[in-house]
Amino acid sequence: MLTIYDLTKKYGTFTAVNHLSLHIPEGDLFGFVGPNGAGKTTTIRIVCGLLKASGGFVQIGNTNARMGSKEMKRQIGYVPDFFGVYDNLKVYEYMEFYGSMYGMWPRDIARLTDDLLALVNLSDKRDFYVDTLSRGMKQRLCVARALLHNPKLLILDEPSSGLDPRARVEMKELLKNLHSMGKTIVISSHILSELSEMCTSIGIMNRGQLIMAGRIEDIMQQVTGGRRLHIQAVSGMDTAVRLLMEQAGVVVESVRENEVIITNNSTDEQTSTLIGQLIQQGVVLTGFYREEGSLESLFMQLTGGGVQ
Repeated sequence: MLTIYDLTKKYGTFTAVNHLSLHIPEGDLFGFVGPNGAGKTTTIRIVCGLLKASGGFVQIGNTNARMGSKEMKRQIGYVPDFFGVYDNLKVYEYMEFYGSMYGMWPRDIARLTDDLLALVNLSDKRDFYVDTLSRGMKQRLCVARALLHNPKLLILDEPSSGLDPRARVEMKELLKNLHSMGKTIVISSHILSELSEMCTSIGIMNRGQLIMAGRIEDIMQQVTGGRRLHIQAVSGMDTAVRLLMEQAGVVVESVRENEVIITNNSTDEQTSTLIGQLIQQGVVLTGFYREEGSLESLFMQLTGGGVQ
């Protein structure tokens, strides 16, 4: 769906985006992660045709995206971090205004407006003036506007910025719903916990470079080399340790009186088989659990700093 190849953006001697290459397949929900100044927004603006790249190219579907290209703009629905709304318009007038900019027929605009307002849970606000809406409602209205021309790619820059907790949950559920409908979505955000809950893949940027990209679980596996598994037992600990040390790919990290901690790269099915072998060998287990990795800790490890 979205292919970025060797993308570079320079401002004099400063390189904002440094030879970035990335492919986002159709139907993906992709999260851009990075500290302020990492190059996320610059990349997004180039993809949307709002900035001219210093080098490289962007392709959306079969369309090579050039700055100002009408064909490219038809492929994209863009929700910026600081969105523009017209306060002296009612909600349905706002949708009509943007529909007319895309050359849509009034009948189609009216039908799609009703459908999209229902999708973003704003049907009851159809006749309200935009300036009477809360920030969260305005943000959802901007999503509806971005979907009006049925773009192939929906791009949101910090969609939850400035929203209260309830509005963030509503935005997250809306994006998950759009993803389930087959939309390809790119999100730039600093709220890492939300990205980990809804994105299928992420790209981590730092100082203009894409330092890692892929499915979240694959990235976590690659970086941490496996998550720790805690196995607790009331008897048979010596047997458990011996059996675990014989397993390929298993590293016994710690042995306590009633608990052994291992690191392995096993799938859930393989872990279940391993637990079953312990039980068959007479180990009386009281429980086991995996330590869950977090996107925040991964971010800290890769960028060498905190979330800004």
